[in-house]
Amino acid sequence: MTEVAATGRRLSREELRVRRALGEQAAEAGHGLRALVVAHLAAARAAWPDTRGSAGSALAAVEQAVDAFAEGYERAQRLAVRREEAARREFIDDLLHGRSGLGRLAERADRFGLRLSRAHAVAVAEGPAAYAEGGSVARRVEAAVVARFDSRSFLITTKNGRLLCVAPGDEDEILTHFAQQAYAATDGVRVVIGRPQPGPGGVVQSYEEALTALEMAARLGLSEPVLRAADLLVYPVLARDRQAMADLVQHTLGPLASARGGAGPLLDTLTAYFDSGCVAAEAARRLSLSVRALTYRLERIHKLTDANPADPADRYMLQTAVIGARLLGWPDRPL
Repeated sequence: MTEVAATGRRLSREELRVRRALGEQAAEAGHGLRALVVAHLAAARAAWPDTRGSAGSALAAVEQAVDAFAEGYERAQRLAVRREEAARREFIDDLLHGRSGLGRLAERADRFGLRLSRAHAVAVAEGPAAYAEGGSVARRVEAAVVARFDSRSFLITTKNGRLLCVAPGDEDEILTHFAQQAYAATDGVRVVIGRPQPGPGGVVQSYEEALTALEMAARLGLSEPVLRAADLLVYPVLARDRQAMADLVQHTLGPLASARGGAGPLLDTLTAYFDSGCVAAEAARRLSLSVRALTYRLERIHKLTDANPADPADRYMLQTAVIGARLLGWPDRPL
């Protein structure tokens, strides 16, 4: 300090390099930047030169030293953050795809607040636009959930443009709150909550179940923004034997294709009728039709298919065929 103040020279490149290296070491050791800057200034005051007129040069040297030290400190922090993000992403990929040994996966999970010996469930939110890791919507949803629950017991992340929450299976309120926040944060979002599944592989099972339910909900055009996979289990069962379902649709609803305008309008009529609990007035409202027009369509369906939608004996077959048609994309896609 005395020499720099006396000569007025700036710190050398080597002196600045040493300051940066010390900054990196301090960051890696976990020291706080504020305390380190205070220590630097205290050391500068203790070594302050008595030479008159040297204050400007001394302050310039202090400024250089502190700036170089802080630069090294921040660089070490950025590297640490990137390493942590990479480790977190690798863990999430392994967790959701089961690519790592279950024992090793459970060990790594503790670092991120998950105890895989417990049952876990996964909620998956899918919006009209992809969710970005660290994006504003993801941060807002996570902040809202963290503000209410212990952040060490759940994990919020993104995968393939979807927003996910992994939580203990016996803490359903976390997943419900996540679903509510995701719905509030994004227009047109649909959230499915998977069933709790036990053990280290339970997260994968719940995640895949939620994805399947999301696909089913999209095919069926379900309007509810928040769904539970447990309530949709009948649909994977129905879709499991595709050929049998296609035969049912063709046999039951195939004659509708001969109607004026094709099968589409009549299939929409059956969908609205069954979704409204077979209440004609409500179905007509959903279709923007008069009750008389709806009744005419139902009569036309009865005549073409020889199955009466209002008859309990025929209703189950027709409703199952309608669900099958929606799952298979008929009549837009050939059976």
